[in-house]
Amino acid sequence: MQEPFTLYKLIILFMLDSSDYPLSSSHIADFILSGGYTDYLTLRNALGELEDGGLVSSQTVRNRTLLSITEEGRRTLSFFVNDINAALRKDIESFLSENKLQTEERSSILADYKLLSDGEYEVTLSIKEKSSLLTEIKIRVPLEEIAISACAKWSEVNTDIYKFLIDKLY
Repeated sequence: MQEPFTLYKLIILFMLDSSDYPLSSSHIADFILSGGYTDYLTLRNALGELEDGGLVSSQTVRNRTLLSITEEGRRTLSFFVNDINAALRKDIESFLSENKLQTEERSSILADYKLLSDGEYEVTLSIKEKSSLLTEIKIRVPLEEIAISACAKWSEVNTDIYKFLIDKLY
């Protein structure tokens, strides 16, 4: 008999493995909490154990944490994937399919900034497609307000800027 806590970790691994893009912790929580599988605290503990065990990697961008399955996570899942019943696997795949566009948009357009030692800010703007980085732009700006504005605007103008770069480089 499968222990519930182990099942929650397998669900998370299966979700990450089934997605072409990193998932935010809120996407995983949407599925697990709305399905009534467990509570938020137990979910956070499961995510923490997966990350501590090297089965999941996380990247925090601004106030969002994006999660990806590691090779070790894939290997582990391959041993236990049949412990997730077929109906639950189908529910996970349906959830990911229904939320794919939203997940892709959130995960593939990234913007962040950091304070540098000289008091300026470095803004990093990127576009990813699946696990491939299409472009990454780093810009130094003098004020945090400019960094915040650039990050906010990136989601609106990234396609135009990417097209402009390609047009100018070819």
